[in-house]
Amino acid sequence: MSTGTRTGLGTGSGIRWTHAFIDRPIGHLAAARAFWTAVTDTRMSETRGEQGEFVTLLPAAGDACVKIQGVASGDGGAHLDFAVEDVDAFVGSATALGATVVAAHTGWSVLRSPAGQLFCAGPWHGETVRPAVVDGSRLDQVAIDIPSAAYATEVAFWERLTAWDSLAGSLPEFHVLRPPAGLPIRILLHRLGTERPAASAHLDLACADLGETRARHERLGATAVAPFPHWTVMRDPAGGTYCLTGRNPETGGLPKPTTTDDPA
Repeated sequence: MSTGTRTGLGTGSGIRWTHAFIDRPIGHLAAARAFWTAVTDTRMSETRGEQGEFVTLLPAAGDACVKIQGVASGDGGAHLDFAVEDVDAFVGSATALGATVVAAHTGWSVLRSPAGQLFCAGPWHGETVRPAVVDGSRLDQVAIDIPSAAYATEVAFWERLTAWDSLAGSLPEFHVLRPPAGLPIRILLHRLGTERPAASAHLDLACADLGETRARHERLGATAVAPFPHWTVMRDPAGGTYCLTGRNPETGGLPKPTTTDDPA
């Protein structure tokens, strides 16, 4: 395990930290919590919420960037939580770009993107240190799966909302938003080949060795759903899907191609 990295943070959008929320049915929270604390080498915070539905995963070193939420209906998924300098200003910018406010609470808000993906905005509490890589992998990305007809509008929304580096992905249907150095969670925008009513999201982990990480997750109770050449779709013990990807867990990017002097 490596040490966390401290950097000076700050973007034009006012985003100072990000959390990836793991959303799972409230009846399956025990299984979700046991699996994801093991996968991320964390311990649970005290529970929060009327039904104890919220918990933060606390790393041994660095600042937390993953949380779990119990949802009352549906199969769950994932969403982003932005810690910002000025919540009201950020919400105002988001709505001007096409988001809608789903619920306004004291000090924080739940919003929905133009394509229907939920996200949250709340105050920054001074987080600066990204947690370490764990056994060759890192939960570092929220992938938003977007209906084809809404893709261009949704990409423009997230680009303008975050003001992060905007990069073409490894495939035509992928677009990456890379945050400033030190922020822990990237965004992958994925254009679906089939239409659906709204966008949804899942988690991605960057893995130095895809096979080793898959085996470890299977020992912890996950199952492989669909293997692809550079990623594997998995299902956790709570029934939620996520992906293991063959990206560099330190940088989040694709591994550099190897070279050889042998032309064969």
